[in-house]
Amino acid sequence: MSKLETNTIDTISGTNTLQVGDGNVATINLGKSGDTINIPSGATITNSGTANNFGGANTPIVRAVPSANQTVSYNSYTTIVFNTEIVDTDNAFASNTFTVPSGKGGKYFVNVQVISNDATAGALERLNIKVNGSEKGSGNYWKQNNNDHSLILSGIFDLSAGDTVLATYFTYAGGNSTIYKDSSYAGGTCIDIFKLIS
Repeated sequence: MSKLETNTIDTISGTNTLQVGDGNVATINLGKSGDTINIPSGATITNSGTANNFGGANTPIVRAVPSANQTVSYNSYTTIVFNTEIVDTDNAFASNTFTVPSGKGGKYFVNVQVISNDATAGALERLNIKVNGSEKGSGNYWKQNNNDHSLILSGIFDLSAGDTVLATYFTYAGGNSTIYKDSSYAGGTCIDIFKLIS
């Protein structure tokens, strides 16, 4: 292997495209560990191929909804059933539970929305996000009447590979509650989870 030492490589006069590598090249290495590759102000990087390991990706991404209404007994914490997956990029959601895949630890945004109707006005309802079985976020709602309503709870969580996330619903001081399925998959009962780029 030969070594070329120089300070500047430029195109010949009259041309404006510099080709590095040709038919015999499989890998082009720029610099070594500890070096700084500088892209000056005003320069443009155009990618027409596949970019690997630049920044990060906000996957896994999960969106799941229930396929049927769910009855929740009063004075009871019940896992919300999300058995229809709209998006599951990493096959990380199953049995109403999201499990962080190997190598995908980091900060995650989790959002849960429930459309429900408790049988009794004045009842307390609570929506919970649980990580590894422990409550990490909760939101309460005191019903003024027995009309349909929504509960929304979201947060950002530091999660490691193997951590689990699920949502539970609690109703008290009234009759049973009904969690309604989302017929449109747009704005009803759902769980959304995705990794943040950081």
